[in-house]
Amino acid sequence: MTYQRLLLGLFVLLIPRDLFAQDLSRATCGSNGNYSSNSAYSANLDTTLSSLSTDIGNDGFYNASTGQGPDRVNAAALCRGDVQLDVCRECVQNGVSRLEGSCPVQKEAVFWDEFCTLRYSNATVYGTMESRPVYSLMNTQNVTNPDRFRSDLRTLLDDLRRRAAGGSSTRKVAAGNATGPDFQMIFGLVQCSPDLSSQDCTSCLVGAISGIPQCCDGKRGGRVLWPSCNLRFETVPFFNETRLQELEFVPPSPPLIEPPPQSPPSAVDDISTAESLQYSFSTIKAATNDFSDHNRLGQGGFGTVYKGKLPNSQEIAVKRLSRDSGQGDMEFKNEVLLLAKLQHRNLVRLLGFSLEGMEKLLVYEYVQNASLDNFIFVKHSDLDWDRRYKIIGGIARGILYLHEDSRLRIIHRDLKASNILLDREMSPKIADFGMARLFGQDQTQGNTSRVVGT
Repeated sequence: MTYQRLLLGLFVLLIPRDLFAQDLSRATCGSNGNYSSNSAYSANLDTTLSSLSTDIGNDGFYNASTGQGPDRVNAAALCRGDVQLDVCRECVQNGVSRLEGSCPVQKEAVFWDEFCTLRYSNATVYGTMESRPVYSLMNTQNVTNPDRFRSDLRTLLDDLRRRAAGGSSTRKVAAGNATGPDFQMIFGLVQCSPDLSSQDCTSCLVGAISGIPQCCDGKRGGRVLWPSCNLRFETVPFFNETRLQELEFVPPSPPLIEPPPQSPPSAVDDISTAESLQYSFSTIKAATNDFSDHNRLGQGGFGTVYKGKLPNSQEIAVKRLSRDSGQGDMEFKNEVLLLAKLQHRNLVRLLGFSLEGMEKLLVYEYVQNASLDNFIFVKHSDLDWDRRYKIIGGIARGILYLHEDSRLRIIHRDLKASNILLDREMSPKIADFGMARLFGQDQTQGNTSRVVGT
């Protein structure tokens, strides 16, 4: 084994420098809104980004959040699994500088480099698998036997994918090599953000692997980079195998601040934990043009839903609960606090609420394509089977998160087509948690005193 490592090390030294000399960095600005230089979001972004390069530890991953409500900034940095800490921190610092220059007003952005990935957003980042945007690179040299190379590469990457997805909550990375056609070696490395579940890591890498034919089919090397995962393959060694093996025996970096103890499920009755999400009634009234019929989107189980626009131009959906809806303070608190704790791309995102006198308002992200029932119960040319499959998979991921992967185990109890919203890309988001119920982690059944759901 020592002899083989020595040969690999010498081989790396003999590789032409221009093979790795190309600039691999890329900064991509998002389209999820802009901020002004003197805003609370700008200050929160500066605070969050400044902590990434200094606070990231030996495990090569760090996430941070600053602020509340619409001004909250979420960020994460992930370094390649084989790099030293000083290289990792330098890469993250360079990424911060690059994003500050390339995306000076955008509320979300992604940076990729040889040794790290950095992203920030006003949406949830931690524990959320993000598949867009995509960045890919290819080695310009062709392989001599593309069919055999393609098969051997797929076998290698599938094995690495399984190993990475089976990693811990601090490291999800795998690297290795295989013998390709004509005794040519193939080296590969795959990595997921470690905060992803095993299922999301698998989904992310499956998607990245499926992108190889579009970027680098028949080439001696290539990379497919997603915000939440990445892969690389070459016919020459490019990763530090010794470093990867060392890190398998290094305990993860301790948290800089001891996390507060988790509240028991009964704390859901205390709405004070969501006070930072509260909007004034006058703000929402103005945003919806005084709840005009022109802004009305539809009728929900407990009230009417309106479209609105906040002073910062962010579009919102507002559920105005009817006074005789049957959803009292208990159900209202239930929906606010559940959604405030839930963070997943297939769940509708709660932006805040308003509680003033008899008025109870829930403020959500605006989802462009309305609900699923508007598509499946009528003949609609846009809903082909590829999109149906995508919608089914998204709903399943959302339910799996509610039942297994969130820190609260939640049963929705009112899942139906009208409670599945579709965004601009036809990705589903589960909505309307007024009937939802908390379960203990080991609980498999429960009793109810009234019939709920439809």
